Amino acid sequence: MSDPDTEPGTQSSPPRGAAVLEQMGGVSGLIYSSLPVVVFVPVSSAFGLMPAIGAAMGVATLILVWRLIRRESAQPAISGFFAVGISALIAYLVGASKGYFLLGIWTSLFWAVVFAVSVMIRKPIVGFIWGWVNAAARDWREVGAAVRAFDLATVVWVVVFASRFVVQRHLYDADQTGWLGVARIAMGWPLTAVAALVTYLAIRSAQRALREHRAVDDRAVGDDRPDEVVSEQD
Repeated sequence: MSDPDTEPGTQSSPPRGAAVLEQMGGVSGLIYSSLPVVVFVPVSSAFGLMPAIGAAMGVATLILVWRLIRRESAQPAISGFFAVGISALIAYLVGASKGYFLLGIWTSLFWAVVFAVSVMIRKPIVGFIWGWVNAAARDWREVGAAVRAFDLATVVWVVVFASRFVVQRHLYDADQTGWLGVARIAMGWPLTAVAALVTYLAIRSAQRALREHRAVDDRAVGDDRPDEVVSEQD
């Protein structure tokens, strides 16, 4: 079974897919991103907003320092630190602990709209990301089956982002800060895993469609060659 980031019969340098995951901080980065929320909610319930902000920022700082000490990719750690800082600032300006979740809520809506629009104009974002990751497959838009596979994967991401927005916005309006923290974590890893699996299957389907499309083209070229030879002999 070939890697989704490479085409059969091609020599692959380190796949860009691995580089993308590394830039996101890898699996550990996804885990680290949940820790400030895990700390923020109980501290907020027990001691109030300002101690919760301090605790979340403290955890984000420790994660940043830890990743720098381990010489891991600094970009996701720095991005995560600033995301926590912005979330904490919003909570401070709103004057309520639930404000910590506003950045994530509206970011989910933004991505839901962007991904949905990409499907409506038949330029699914998942396909374009794959085309960037795998330079040998940038002709995927010429194959209808590949476009449909990426449409489906992109729609799944739309559902993920939209569901996060709807559920967490409802909990925000209901002043359910504790449940907001639960929803933030519960709708993070599990939904991301489901969408990632669908994306992987879409990539596999697109690869098969591309191989079949190229095989048909190669046969067509082969069938034309005898006529060309005859014409040259005449």
